[in-house]
Amino acid sequence: MMDAARIIDALGLPDDARVDKKVPKKLLLEQGAPTAADKRLIQEGIEALHWIAALKPGNVAVPVFRDEVRAYTELAVAHAVLRPKARTARLLELIHRAIPYPLALLVTGDEGVLFSLAHKRFSQGEAGRVVLDGVVAVERLGDGDGVEAAFLEALALSRQNATDLYALYQGWMGRMIALTAARLTGIYGVSASVEGDQDRREVLREHEELIKKLAGLSAQAAKEKQLNRRVELNVEIQGIQKALDALVVRLKG
Repeated sequence: MMDAARIIDALGLPDDARVDKKVPKKLLLEQGAPTAADKRLIQEGIEALHWIAALKPGNVAVPVFRDEVRAYTELAVAHAVLRPKARTARLLELIHRAIPYPLALLVTGDEGVLFSLAHKRFSQGEAGRVVLDGVVAVERLGDGDGVEAAFLEALALSRQNATDLYALYQGWMGRMIALTAARLTGIYGVSASVEGDQDRREVLREHEELIKKLAGLSAQAAKEKQLNRRVELNVEIQGIQKALDALVVRLKG
């Protein structure tokens, strides 16, 4: 059975990077809750947030990264424990917002164990502020199957690109993308480049959109009483299924 401790072990964190401190909710409320509703979510939904590690050049021997878009001087690893019926997706976003460094976030709650990443960049409207750059990527872990075992093995710091901290974090992101793809293909494999990760993410986005469309058409066909219209819907459904199969073949390639 998967748990947060097993994932933390898989990261292979050096001892001198470990922090192991509880993060007070006051920090989350001050830094990550833009509205009164968000403050309530944090107060009512988070049982505890633990700061596991701080990865810096001095303890992982990986240089900082700086350009006009972002500065990765440190990476954080944390574990959040959520209370029952917490609004998981929103709380994940709020925690990522509250921590000023790119964060590898483990979450334990109603949905099992989640692993979450989100790139960050400088705010374009407020000097000195850091904001999320793109979506908060999330994967649920817990089945303990072969692809999850391969994912955990690929997470180790020793297996990441050590060019700089941005490349290291992007390596984790690529491994998460590989896990999402492997759930469809049954084969876990990491892309050889950032461009490969981007291409794979686009295929996964298309696949997700088609799955949603397929569900809607299937529900519509099940309710349709006119034979001709039901035949039309089934033909469209078959077309989407073929398109989904083609996307899986692309992921395998």
